[in-house]
Amino acid sequence: MSVTKDGKTDRWMSQVRVTDWTGKTIHKKKRGFPTKKEALKWEREFISQATASLGMTFLNFIALYVADMEHRLKPSTIANKKWLIDLKVTPFFGKIPLNAISPTDVRKWQNGLTSYRDEKGKPYSQTYLKTINNQLTAIFNYAVKYYGLRENPCHKAGGMGKKKADEMLFWTKEEFLCFIEAVKDKPAAYTVFMTLYYTGMREGELLALTPADVDFEKSTIRINKSYQRLNGEDIVTSPKTPKSNRVITIPDGLCTCLKAYMKQCFNLQPDDRLFPYTKSFLYHEMEDGCKASGAKRIRVHDIRHSHASLLVEMGFSPLLIAERLGHERVQTTMETYSHLYPNKQTEVARQLDSIMPEG
Repeated sequence: MSVTKDGKTDRWMSQVRVTDWTGKTIHKKKRGFPTKKEALKWEREFISQATASLGMTFLNFIALYVADMEHRLKPSTIANKKWLIDLKVTPFFGKIPLNAISPTDVRKWQNGLTSYRDEKGKPYSQTYLKTINNQLTAIFNYAVKYYGLRENPCHKAGGMGKKKADEMLFWTKEEFLCFIEAVKDKPAAYTVFMTLYYTGMREGELLALTPADVDFEKSTIRINKSYQRLNGEDIVTSPKTPKSNRVITIPDGLCTCLKAYMKQCFNLQPDDRLFPYTKSFLYHEMEDGCKASGAKRIRVHDIRHSHASLLVEMGFSPLLIAERLGHERVQTTMETYSHLYPNKQTEVARQLDSIMPEG
């Protein structure tokens, strides 16, 4: 290790030779530091990161964490994870040594997020807070498991936010019909929202569909991929989970709608994207449709909930709904939509009454 000053540029340079945690020798040189103090600081941080010392800054540890996770997660997943960490986690913890972060630090960070209000006085949603907190917990779990950090400070600090929203927003059948009537003059938007509502598929699954995925003879749509736009590039990956690979049977009315749309698409090939748009197109068209129809504003993802609620109301079982939505477990379906089932208890009792012997 050495820090020297370049007489020509009047800048400082650091040279480091260190054995990393895998046993490999690394030689690193960096120039251009305005002060010796900054050169020494960079040297200390480089050595900490290379040797996987727990005294490295949180920011340097995140670089190791992300580099490892890039080999295990989908590009869209790692991009979303990194975006959230960069936005909400590293600004607070970035300069603190990893092994110096305490439960008190975590609680201060949580308090800052829970007390936030935007210009309209609106706080972050409970589910968003939970998502952010889960990211930090996962980072420290990783440090404990693979780098020997003594304990996860998040465990003592306690949680933040809620897994499920207090109220699930969705459209009733009447509300959807009101909305879809307002976008009837836009073939792409009309077909997109008809498909989402009558299949319950995810946005990424819809945007990855090709003509080859639609079987009009069997009235089915095959789901075997998902689309996302990352850094200006179209990315098509496998679906969210193994159970997301599925075949959805669709009503005749949706078949007719899809046929009419596909006829209007110029030179559409079997493997072309059926809807060559991004999620921002969906959000924009949904916003316009809500304004034009007066339908209550919900998220595009809430159309999936609307489909599920429609199936519950029609009396279908959680198992069938789980298969149609591509849920990995029926329990997920029950936990997500259990509040829609109480109304069915009266119907169960009524039907049981009808078969009981008189006495």
